[in-house]
Amino acid sequence: MEPEKPSFFSTRYIKFLGGRNTFFTLIMLLLIGVVVMVYEKISFVFIPLTVFLGNVILPIILAVIAYYLLRPILRLIEKINIPRVWGILIIFLALIGLITLLVFLVFPFLKAQSIRLVDELPNYIIQLLNSLDTFLRTSFVADYYLQIENDVMDLLKNVPTEISKLFQSTVASIASGITSIVGAVTSFILSIVMVPFILFYLLKDGEKLPQHIMKLFPPRMRDDLHSVFKNIDKQISSYIQGQILVSMCIGFMIYIGFTIIGMDYALLLGVIAMVTSVVPYLGPVIAITPAAIIALVTPHFMLIKLAIVWTVVQLVEGKFISPQIMGKSLHIHPITIIFVLITSGSLFGVPGVILGIPGYAILKVIVSHFYTLFKKRYNRYESNIEKHYEYTNNKVD
Repeated sequence: MEPEKPSFFSTRYIKFLGGRNTFFTLIMLLLIGVVVMVYEKISFVFIPLTVFLGNVILPIILAVIAYYLLRPILRLIEKINIPRVWGILIIFLALIGLITLLVFLVFPFLKAQSIRLVDELPNYIIQLLNSLDTFLRTSFVADYYLQIENDVMDLLKNVPTEISKLFQSTVASIASGITSIVGAVTSFILSIVMVPFILFYLLKDGEKLPQHIMKLFPPRMRDDLHSVFKNIDKQISSYIQGQILVSMCIGFMIYIGFTIIGMDYALLLGVIAMVTSVVPYLGPVIAITPAAIIALVTPHFMLIKLAIVWTVVQLVEGKFISPQIMGKSLHIHPITIIFVLITSGSLFGVPGVILGIPGYAILKVIVSHFYTLFKKRYNRYESNIEKHYEYTNNKVD
């Protein structure tokens, strides 16, 4: 009887690579790299899709945020036996009334404070720079500071032509930038106009959307997809609702605290804090910057008062408000949140900073679920451990 020939996967070279599983992994990575390279070469084919997504992504995102904020209200309305369509119309009428009230009562005051702050902010900055200059000239680093100042003045004297060229290029860039600004404003206005229509259909049929998507997949995959959609919906809903409520609480506390200590522009600074607090960790740093500039040039120990108010607000928010509203729904470590914000901000700018955390939460749900399925199907080691424990327990018994 002839000896059995060794299979391809039992050869010495394949064993050196780690065996059959490692070999297949390397092949898959190679195929993925080839696919990425091919798509990079034909990227021009996707330009229409990129333009389409660039125009519709903003209204869709705004509508989804509004959907998760208004869905609990719609469910409460349905519980009192009001049809869904009528409930949506009631919500829309209430929103129109609320927006009208804000426009006529709050917006004029905010507008006046904003114009006044924009007019006076250069004076605040000049006073701050003058105070800093006076301090540096009399501090222990005065010699180094004067030397740097002299070097900068010499440099400015020797580059008048460069300044002229820079001015010309700046004028040209401003002229070309005006067109892009007009286009961006027009696109933003169109996006805002589209939001109510998208929101209406999301409120009407949004809960049926996962079912329609699951019908596109084979029946054996639908249970897993249902679990994934359910977890994604829970993560996004808890994040959006919780973050908006926390931001509103922060803005209200900042307004009350600044009003008590007599800080100028208390309402405007509270609104800024509310808006920027939507971004975890980075938002409070952005919010406190204008307040710190104003406090630094305001007498009567305003900076100390500002520090006390800000510390109290952060303690109340961190110890009481966020744990009660947000809980630990996302299960994301703070260091991971910072890395996600930095990476998404570098890749996509301001939208990346705002959407980085919910995007990471969605990706985490999808990857975790399919990794669990992968382990259930291929992890023989886990099954061997279970058999070992069963054997040990039976032996002990």
